[in-house]
Amino acid sequence: MFVVVMGVTGVGKTTIGRRLASALGVPFLDADDFHDAAAKAKMHAGIPLTDADRAPWLDRLNRALREHASTGAVLACSALTDAYRERLTAGVTGVRFLVLTADPSIIRARIDARRGHFAGADLLPSQLATLEPPPGAVTVDVDNSPEETTARALAALEVSRGPRSP
Repeated sequence: MFVVVMGVTGVGKTTIGRRLASALGVPFLDADDFHDAAAKAKMHAGIPLTDADRAPWLDRLNRALREHASTGAVLACSALTDAYRERLTAGVTGVRFLVLTADPSIIRARIDARRGHFAGADLLPSQLATLEPPPGAVTVDVDNSPEETTARALAALEVSRGPRSP
């Protein structure tokens, strides 16, 4: 099973994704780690990425998912549009999408409070405008603690807690 924890910047994809991967006993992949330096610099400057910027990144993520075909994985990734998700998951089976949501003012406050991340609050409006939640996705509001959000996500995904991975 693959779970793509998706949503706009600052919504908590990495935090919830790590917790889900641990609960499910599968590897965790963070899409932020797959961006090249040019894309990170662009986002740090508040410039939204174009489809051309995202294409090689999505291809790298697709390869990473395929490399985990035998174990499954949890991937934290914006995956904002249907076209991006199609490219991301081409040839990968058993993918579930978990959309994390929150009021934009909550997300903006979280972005403003985090340090050392290349994506700032300037990107939030364009990401909110671009977001196309997929049909059949599980949607969880992140208005509670990470523990509560993870528990709600697991319940919504209808997955029981498995052994923790080391």
